[in-house]
Amino acid sequence: MTCLRSVRLGYALLIGVGLCAANQGAAQQANRDIARRAAIHPVSTAADIRLWLSRVPVTRAFPPDFETMLRGQASLYVIEMSTAPGCLPCADLWSKLLAFRARYGWQVRTIGAEEAMLRSGRLGLPWVGSPVAWVRAATDPNRMVPIAIGTDHAPNIARNAWLAARMLTGARTAVGVRAMSKFTGIVGVRAPASSNPKGR
Repeated sequence: MTCLRSVRLGYALLIGVGLCAANQGAAQQANRDIARRAAIHPVSTAADIRLWLSRVPVTRAFPPDFETMLRGQASLYVIEMSTAPGCLPCADLWSKLLAFRARYGWQVRTIGAEEAMLRSGRLGLPWVGSPVAWVRAATDPNRMVPIAIGTDHAPNIARNAWLAARMLTGARTAVGVRAMSKFTGIVGVRAPASSNPKGR
């Protein structure tokens, strides 16, 4: 029996329609909550991080210009990541970004959770907690592409940085987004505002 069939006449019909809309809205919200819980994996121990990362595929094939482009365009981009006290995935991602900086010469920096939440809102992304990492144009703080929501394997981060740079220099966004890995969602249990790169 549909919601409308359960309603008789007059005001009862209006009330029934309102209840149907409310029930549908509640169902949609419940579905979003279920999807979010399935996609986000709060962790509080190094063992939890290793367990979740063991389920994430690692990129093994790279385009021929991968290393050349990342090194040659290092001055054009900045990688920024959110962090929070006591956030082990933040420390994990930060160590991988430092290795990326050493290898390719890109700038990396941290931002606080408040700035990260505002940034996510501007891009239409739900705030799920730290860490989140973006590549942005060094000369334009408003042009950015998210490359990690949660920590990830180093090759995946490098691949997503390469794709973000391509997108920021004119590659079709849809192509770049399809090529990016699904973000892992391996985030810290707590996410209060901080800009401490070690997550303490």
